[in-house]
Amino acid sequence: MLLVIALALSLSAAVLLGFAFLVPGTPDVPLDRRRPFELDPPSKLTQLAGSTVGALDRFLSARTLRLFNQEALEQAGLKMRQAEFMVLVLAGAVVGALAGLLVAGIPLALILFVLSPFVARIVLNVRAGKRRSKFDEQLGDTLQLLAGGLRAGHSILRAIDAAAAESQSPTSEEMRRVITETSLGRDMLASLNDTAERMKNEDFVWIGQAIQINREVGGNLAEVLDQVNETIRERSEIKGHIKALAAEGKFSAYILIALPIGIVVMLMTVNPGYMNVMFTHPLGWIMIGASVVLMAIGSLWMRKIINLKF
Repeated sequence: MLLVIALALSLSAAVLLGFAFLVPGTPDVPLDRRRPFELDPPSKLTQLAGSTVGALDRFLSARTLRLFNQEALEQAGLKMRQAEFMVLVLAGAVVGALAGLLVAGIPLALILFVLSPFVARIVLNVRAGKRRSKFDEQLGDTLQLLAGGLRAGHSILRAIDAAAAESQSPTSEEMRRVITETSLGRDMLASLNDTAERMKNEDFVWIGQAIQINREVGGNLAEVLDQVNETIRERSEIKGHIKALAAEGKFSAYILIALPIGIVVMLMTVNPGYMNVMFTHPLGWIMIGASVVLMAIGSLWMRKIINLKF
């Protein structure tokens, strides 16, 4: 009996050894491939930029800068912090100063360095204006999506979510922000009012008021939004007529502003020495200063005339 058990164990061991030798082993993986994936260490320039942004963040945490505040960046649609944008502006000012130093020396370098923050602010204002214009153009389609979602049986929050998914930028971004703030516990009407204030859109205020009135007294919100949409479309049509009628005045204002500058550039191109007295004599400096002041006053006056509010 013992002999049979010993033979069985020997046969089992032989089978196991043969199986171990015959079956191919798993391929060896190099040690460096078995380690977790690690990114390359950041460069010195990246470390310098990160430390600069961190220092500016700590500096701005207790201060408020009106030129480049976070609200202006949000209105322009820039997804970056205030310190990051200031680092970009500072880098642009340094590059502009170096270019001015190479072209015309220290005076032009100082002028470009000082003007860089104001140019950045102008860029922010232009981007914010274009973003608001797109939001205003998309408002009618947004109201149609909200009314359609309400007719389908969705809640107003779910209808806003659907409008955010179906709309284009910047409407989609603003609607997603409303959904995010509401999910975090903020009142939806407060988020809608903040959106109207951020986009400076009076028509969007009506949407918030319609939703608030519907919450208080009830009723068919989809029909109310349809009526608001019809009113907004009529106002947009009136805006288009007014812009078409004011286009001639705007074009005339641009020509009158550019005409003196164009004449001076033409004279300096045709006869470079003809305008030297204007730039060298004190009376010429006084005339240049008076011209700049009068042109600024005239530009503001014409802007006030052709910029109609309704």
